[in-house]
Amino acid sequence: MTDKRIWLGLAASLLAAPLAFADSAAPSKTDCSVAEFRMGLRFQQQSAEIQALQLQAYNIATEKLDKAVAAAKDPAKLAIVTDLDETVIDNSALLARDLANCHQYDAWDTWLPWERDGTPALIPGAKKFLEHADKLGVTIRYVSDRSDEQKKYTLATLSKLGLPQVSADSVLLLGPPKVERRAIVSADHQIVLLLGDTLHDFDARFRKTPLDAQRKTVAEEAGKWGTEWIVFPNAGYGTWSKAPLQGWDAETVIEPW
Repeated sequence: MTDKRIWLGLAASLLAAPLAFADSAAPSKTDCSVAEFRMGLRFQQQSAEIQALQLQAYNIATEKLDKAVAAAKDPAKLAIVTDLDETVIDNSALLARDLANCHQYDAWDTWLPWERDGTPALIPGAKKFLEHADKLGVTIRYVSDRSDEQKKYTLATLSKLGLPQVSADSVLLLGPPKVERRAIVSADHQIVLLLGDTLHDFDARFRKTPLDAQRKTVAEEAGKWGTEWIVFPNAGYGTWSKAPLQGWDAETVIEPW
């Protein structure tokens, strides 16, 4: 009987052990230095609201493009310039993998393998809009800060996703700053729309500048948002990610709702 009690006690201890281990392991995930990205990345990848915002952006882009084409003598002289990552293609699977491994994904040291072997999804509305632009005879230029040395992989990814006008000439990757690559396009086309998820997709004044200066420029160019500049939401990463939050300076009062 004594031996039976000992074995029963040991079995109960073993059954409880996974819970104990789980409790002890949990803080390492919770205390992970990149855990602060979790809610933003969840919104970026999983929310229906992000899909609505992306579709809304492409609906606006379609409306503005149609008006530009209707007013143009030669639509072939018109161009749209679009970013790729988080504007046309969704890379959140890479970020989610790195976050799960407690890896600082905005250090971008896992990005090159993703360019080669990753399988990004399309942003909702992207393919429909780009195919519409192609049918209208408008030139499409993809301007992205992906690696130019790995250009063949990006070309292969875009082709596999079935996007129009994908070629070595139409995809302009990291080398010169984006403002210089946009200038290459505007040398022989009228750029009627810029699309992107980060502000230097639109103007050089946003590149490597403090947030206060970025906000000032955003306000100064208020008339361009939704007309010439179509910005896409990206809660996964950005120059804002380390900015301190400003809270309400008042004592917390708890009242049941």
